[in-house]
Amino acid sequence: MIYNFSAGPAVLPKEVLQQAADEMLDWHGSGMSVMEMSHRGKEYMSIIEAALRDMRELLAVPANYKILFLQGGAIAENAIIPMNLSALRGGAQPGVADYINTGSWSVKSIKEARRYCEVNVAASSEAEKFASIPARESWKLSHNAAYVHLCTNETIDGVEYQFTPDVAADTNNAPLVADMSSHILSRTLDVSKYGVIYGGAQKNIGPAGLTIVIVREDLLGHALPICPSAFDWKIVADNDSMYNTPPTYAIYIAGLVFQWLKRQGGVAEMERRNIAKAGLLYDYLDSTDFYKTRIAKDSRSRMNVPFFLHDDSLNDIFLAGAKERGLLQLKGHKSVGGMRASIYNAMPLEGVQALVEYLREFERTH
Repeated sequence: MIYNFSAGPAVLPKEVLQQAADEMLDWHGSGMSVMEMSHRGKEYMSIIEAALRDMRELLAVPANYKILFLQGGAIAENAIIPMNLSALRGGAQPGVADYINTGSWSVKSIKEARRYCEVNVAASSEAEKFASIPARESWKLSHNAAYVHLCTNETIDGVEYQFTPDVAADTNNAPLVADMSSHILSRTLDVSKYGVIYGGAQKNIGPAGLTIVIVREDLLGHALPICPSAFDWKIVADNDSMYNTPPTYAIYIAGLVFQWLKRQGGVAEMERRNIAKAGLLYDYLDSTDFYKTRIAKDSRSRMNVPFFLHDDSLNDIFLAGAKERGLLQLKGHKSVGGMRASIYNAMPLEGVQALVEYLREFERTH
């Protein structure tokens, strides 16, 4: 049995891959592959409309929010966000935006945003090597920020928010903008507490190429003049994500994943499973000195679990043994080192059980 622990592009449900394979040459008797369809034809329109409807249902997205299907991933959105939002409180000119720095992806977001607006790093855990989320009382917010940006799950560093900041108490009433690339749909959330939620699809939704943006309607229509029309959220929303050709096949796969999630019992059921999977892995890692974790317990990610062997010289041996047992993509990110197990929605409990059994065996033999 193969278990893929890749951080992204990541494991997809086997049922979804099988359905896509069955429909590859002829989607529902149309005589066409989804990859060949006109994005404005009735066949494809039924696919994208179902995907939008199912995602709205899964996350209970309020009626006054738009769901946009874009391209470019979260890295592109790091530029698109200030181009769409930084003038919210500054007329036609970009103002200041507050960013909370909790890891490698926050660093990238901050660097990119500084190309388009003034950035205030309101809090950072970099001095502690990103081992936790900065306490809310330590946040030094601007008095008139256009928005407050978070990365709510740091894929590389393994840090996840276990709380949702309160807009009135924690952000000076600035809209909350969240990069949820690597844990969206893995846990329940109140969309109404956020102004914008965004993320690349390739970690917990579908293949690379699709970017999801969920944006409150009153935040549309504030783009800077330099913003490309294809990335002006109001233009995209007014054209139902069809201003330009969308990533059609990636949307189709995402739609199949949404249907799969509904069959599993929805987001609440996935959260229950994810708590069980993460608990099983962390409990074992905490039980031994052979492996180490560096993230504070109240900030640990359920999706991405970095860990380290007590002796780095064993790393290559560990990875080779894991591969022999069908446990793939466990090498940590090059900027952090060690190991990392990404256990997204599509990773079954049996995969985590197999990993824990290998961890125990490797410790016993080394």
